[in-house]
Amino acid sequence: MATAYEVTLEKIIQAFDLKVLALPKPPDEIFIRSSDVNRPGLQLAGFFEVFDERRTQVLGESEIVFMNRYTEEEAKIRYLEFFKANPPAVILAKGLKAPQSMVDAAKQTGIPLLTTTENTSTFISSLILFLNTELAPRLTRHGVLMEVYGEGMLIMGDSGVGKSETAVELIKRGHRLVADDAVELRKITAQRISGTSPDNIRHFLELRGIGIINARRIFGMGAIKSSVDVDLIVNLELWDDNKVYDRMGMEDHYTDILGVQVPSITIPVKPGRNIAVILEVAAMNYREKKLGYNAAHELLQRLGMMDIDTNWDTF
Repeated sequence: MATAYEVTLEKIIQAFDLKVLALPKPPDEIFIRSSDVNRPGLQLAGFFEVFDERRTQVLGESEIVFMNRYTEEEAKIRYLEFFKANPPAVILAKGLKAPQSMVDAAKQTGIPLLTTTENTSTFISSLILFLNTELAPRLTRHGVLMEVYGEGMLIMGDSGVGKSETAVELIKRGHRLVADDAVELRKITAQRISGTSPDNIRHFLELRGIGIINARRIFGMGAIKSSVDVDLIVNLELWDDNKVYDRMGMEDHYTDILGVQVPSITIPVKPGRNIAVILEVAAMNYREKKLGYNAAHELLQRLGMMDIDTNWDTF
């Protein structure tokens, strides 16, 4: 059974600088468990047959103008009926003034009522993105997460293969550390995996023979980043003479992370190989492939071994 995550209303208030109009109890005791957001047009008209009470409700100018068509007594009845549907929170957007009948209904039913100055559509988009991140399915993987030339690179491999040492070299070459040792991965959308570090070990690196270092303190703020989308997974493994490694790059390989297929490559490690430089090249090569260019395909085409009618010079 999938784990259900939740976010406190207090965190939402702080993230969006919301003003509180009615609050039945401390916001850190109120939880949002759905990333969906609803504009209650039909509900204010009295239709509740398919109403999802788990959704945060956001009202804009259209809803307020619609409700102003009713008499004060009718508006009280409809607002009370709406708040009795028990949504986790109601937010009034665009800096609109809440009618007193709305505030009274919120207080009577014990439903949080808040307001924001942001445009309704903009706020809803921002709130959905925030909730998708906070409530996303997640797991933790052992590895190092870096941003290399703008690409999120998850470096994995057995303990002692040199992941952290490679990360230090990449940092010195101008790239940024996101997480070391424990990488928290979240499925933000159907095709997007975002990675970050647990708060208690953020910015720390473990180097055998030296110990724990703080990358932000040693290398500066430019050497770290709080989160990044995972674009490429790199598996580091000790060189095995009995194993055949990919020398052309013709086949694409993927690793399943929370149901998302993430491109992956395997890099063999042995003395004399500069892994940091190889990973830089891997990041740039991945960017080229995203643009539709594959060096192996072009080489085989030049050798007359592939019939591909493509003008690579356009990339």
